[in-house]
Amino acid sequence: MKKIAIQGIQGSNHHIVANNYYGANISLDECLSFDVLVDSLINSRSEQAIMALENTIAGSIIPNYALIDKYNLHISGEYYLPIHHHLMALPNQQIEDITEVCSHPMALLQCKEFFKQHKHIKLVEDVDTSAVAKRIADQQLKGIAAIAPKMAADIFGLSIIEDEIQTIKNNATRFVIIQTSHPENGKNEINKASLRFELDHKRGSLAAVLNVMSDCKLNLTKIQSLPKIETPWKYAFFVDVTFEAYEDFEKAKAIIQIMAEEFKILGEYKNGRL
Repeated sequence: MKKIAIQGIQGSNHHIVANNYYGANISLDECLSFDVLVDSLINSRSEQAIMALENTIAGSIIPNYALIDKYNLHISGEYYLPIHHHLMALPNQQIEDITEVCSHPMALLQCKEFFKQHKHIKLVEDVDTSAVAKRIADQQLKGIAAIAPKMAADIFGLSIIEDEIQTIKNNATRFVIIQTSHPENGKNEINKASLRFELDHKRGSLAAVLNVMSDCKLNLTKIQSLPKIETPWKYAFFVDVTFEAYEDFEKAKAIIQIMAEEFKILGEYKNGRL
């Protein structure tokens, strides 16, 4: 049985991704922060981990890019999960009975329009969506609700007060599968890659790299810059590209490696959106 680290506990979106990606025959290492999740990998408490990386509403989760880079982790796959937020509490309560809602900051952000209609409710940030649901059930907390997936309500015996309270209904989060070892994906399966590199402060340096990608028939799907803390005004670029032929990517990779500094391949894997 494969041991998989997730951020949060059972019933969380990370748990849903684990079930969908691997199937039911897995063991979970529940981590209440992404730092603990990375520690689980590094200290071999888990074989692989699931990490949220970006959301269609909230954008990139910048600290997670930094964690992957700092600890030389490898991306072996990805999964896109439609996000559904539900308001849940102990049974036999209505929205008027709720005075406080606790959840992860991103979940609160994604549901803020709903709570503008219920100004009597105090919003409180917490570490994890499902952890709040569990605490409500364990301590039998009335008047307090959680924002979490339906799976959490089923697991912890809570009732859904309001369905689908997210502001944007087609909201989705991209999760990546990470590990400490280099993944053994076959070239015939690989059609996406994540890269990291730095560039000199020269006019057109980034444009030159992007032109190479275009000339080699790569499709740029993501570009994210992160400041290098130890070097003021120096940035690292994190780039995702897709391609039809692995040979095109190999050609681009060889050229960019010469043009850029600190070039690193974070992962070569199958595009999760296909």
